[in-house]
Amino acid sequence: MARTQGTRLRRVRLWRWRRNPLRRRSDLVEAWLVLAALVLALLLGVFSGLTAAAAVDGSLAERRERTTPVTAVLAEDAAGLSAPVTENGDGGVWARVRWTASDGTDRTGRAEVDPGSRAGTKVTVWTDPAGRLVSAPPEGAEARFQSVMAGTTVAVASGGLVLLGGRLVRARLHLRRLAEWEEEWRRVEPSWRRRMTG
Repeated sequence: MARTQGTRLRRVRLWRWRRNPLRRRSDLVEAWLVLAALVLALLLGVFSGLTAAAAVDGSLAERRERTTPVTAVLAEDAAGLSAPVTENGDGGVWARVRWTASDGTDRTGRAEVDPGSRAGTKVTVWTDPAGRLVSAPPEGAEARFQSVMAGTTVAVASGGLVLLGGRLVRARLHLRRLAEWEEEWRRVEPSWRRRMTG
């Protein structure tokens, strides 16, 4: 559409909320739908994010309660081992260690240790209630990071699903509005054509 010099197109904000002869009932429904979807996405996102973060935090606290730090002795030199770096990237190698379980029995297993450690070196390992080796539970910043990431992920996903649902309903309303316009045009077009050609 060409504009004449000196005229500016003016965008009317919130036109669906304003009373005017061109606004249809479906326009007002769409305006309420958008508002409801935004509010619901925000509320559901915050609630579900906080719930997920609390659940992860509780799970990590329970894991910390179930595990016990135990002093173990390295049963072999770690210097010659060529085990791959662990997934957390701290550069440890897996070596055989020996420790005494809470029931008094001697146990052996493989634990992550510093690469240069010698046999006989004392290391701290974590065990479960049955005395089996487990990985160290996350604490401090790592535990907070896991809780925050879980909460953020769940909040974004749940809020996004609500917004996607609102978008799909809006698309359905738009298709319905196009069908109404087409039907109205079919009724008006013959008389309009007669006036234009007559």
